[in-house]
Amino acid sequence: MPSADRLARLFLLPLGLFVLAFFLLPMVRLVAVAGAGPNGAWEYLALITNARHFGTLIATLVLSAATTAVTLAIGVVVALFLGRNRFPGQSALVAMLTLPLAFPGVVVGFMVILLAGRQGLIGGLTQQMGMGRLVFAYSMAGLLAGYVYFSLPRVLVTLLAAVEKLDPALEEAARSLGASRAQVLRDVILPGIAPSLMASGAIAFATAMGAFGTAFTLATRIDVLAMTIYTEFTLNANFASAAALSIALGLITWGVLAATRNLSGDRVAAAG
Repeated sequence: MPSADRLARLFLLPLGLFVLAFFLLPMVRLVAVAGAGPNGAWEYLALITNARHFGTLIATLVLSAATTAVTLAIGVVVALFLGRNRFPGQSALVAMLTLPLAFPGVVVGFMVILLAGRQGLIGGLTQQMGMGRLVFAYSMAGLLAGYVYFSLPRVLVTLLAAVEKLDPALEEAARSLGASRAQVLRDVILPGIAPSLMASGAIAFATAMGAFGTAFTLATRIDVLAMTIYTEFTLNANFASAAALSIALGLITWGVLAATRNLSGDRVAAAG
């Protein structure tokens, strides 16, 4: 047996123990807790039958989809600019754009409050302009801003690598045939980075679905699934409902990631 195969088999046991201890057993326990409540197995349907939980699900899905769309739009523009231009300080700019990777969600929420809270910068500027104090940090718009800020570096790193791999000759050929900038973007650039778009979009969606720190800081007027799970678990001591909602959140996110991989094939892994 080759030494590489022996080494791989040697690590199978600790890998199996790790998966068992930190994934399978917690998931089995979570399923058991969800079905042990007063509603039994019907607790799994609470996400649909409970009006508050269903509204929370819709709000979370809408927020995650909007975060994905806005993040991808900004990410494509920034990645194309940085990938096609060279200028002094570019490395420093890229480093600054990826700085949010070092921040926890609570810090991101605090920054949104400083920007658009009751004493925020935007509110002060609008008040000076005679438009009244604009405050949106504690609304869906504030959560969207925080989620986009949190997700953009993750998307940008993937898209920038994909843009740098594009062959400029394809764009030059399209322009020589009379294609406009919009047509080149639609027919050459976007198809060329489509696997990375799907992969980074799935990551942005999954991150927004499960984000807690930012929601904990900002979500005073709206509910998202992560906050609902926290409330059911800590304030209401409703462990069955919290477990069922956690499973539902995990299944939805997993379904999106699995669908993205199936649609993109093996190109998703290569695109990163």
